Amino acid sequence: MLNFKNSPVTVQSMLNVIASDVDGNIKQALALEAAGCDILRVAVPALKDTKLIPALKSVLKIPLVADIHFSAHIAVKCAELGVDKIRINPGNIGDKTAVKRVADACKTAAIPIRIGVNSGSVPKDSLLKYGGATSDALVEAALLNVSQLEECNFRDIVISVKSSNVKTMIEANRKLFKMADYPLHLGVTEAGTYNIGLIKSACGIGSLLTDGIGNTIRVSLTDDPLREVEAGIDILKALGQRGGINLISCPTCGRTQIDIVKIANEIEAAVKDIPKNLTVAVMGCVVNGPGEASNADLGIAGGKGFAVLFKKGQEVRRIDEKDIVNEILNEISLM
Repeated sequence: MLNFKNSPVTVQSMLNVIASDVDGNIKQALALEAAGCDILRVAVPALKDTKLIPALKSVLKIPLVADIHFSAHIAVKCAELGVDKIRINPGNIGDKTAVKRVADACKTAAIPIRIGVNSGSVPKDSLLKYGGATSDALVEAALLNVSQLEECNFRDIVISVKSSNVKTMIEANRKLFKMADYPLHLGVTEAGTYNIGLIKSACGIGSLLTDGIGNTIRVSLTDDPLREVEAGIDILKALGQRGGINLISCPTCGRTQIDIVKIANEIEAAVKDIPKNLTVAVMGCVVNGPGEASNADLGIAGGKGFAVLFKKGQEVRRIDEKDIVNEILNEISLM
């Protein structure tokens, strides 16, 4: 196992094209890779769908995870076909013999197994014991699954405990972090549509990453997987764990005399893929702008029909309102 404690946090997403559509999966996979996805997961619901593994591996540069439920045979086949990780719930993969088959296949292929536990996969005994899918129930289920793999002398394990309840997800991962020395994959499952899903994920994932907990993340959204990747990257950027332009902008007030909302949105879109580690500020007025954003590498503060360009809090020159976006981009190119 790699020294996961010193590795950067990675962003995952999952293909949502029907498994029988190989070309569609390849197209979406390449788009996700280009968008910055670090690890990609694909559901393999039937043995015939294992053809996805070599097809995707032939075009991808990023690791591929096979998501398997109920069939040890499919998991073994995916391992033999060269997938980079198997995601299973040992509780539904079969008996001890089936779990050992998967563990042995992954050991032979030198690939990890990710244990996935959520509210729907907690054993009935744990649900009764804790009165539902509580954080303690999730942790107990995860550790039980870990013990099943350890009994097979398999320890290349990643653990994921997820809940649609943000507080439960946070509590479970904090407890698990203290109890198991394995990498943790973070996510709020069934988080919802883009707006609410992003908020829930930022709260749950962000809280844990701030505490130094978590190694991989997925922002689960009822939306295009490309937006999951974008959201995951943005969460890491907000925490200073991913490079790129950090855009800060003020909420505006009655002193604002230029269209800060429009300017900020245009700059945000324009700098999205610029890899430079710079902080750019878009502030509404010269009264507070340069001072409040004094730590920014570059910024503007609005006046009436113009903006003052500043660097590290020091005013440099005036810019006409219509030229602000182009001037900012030009300054970034010179830095």
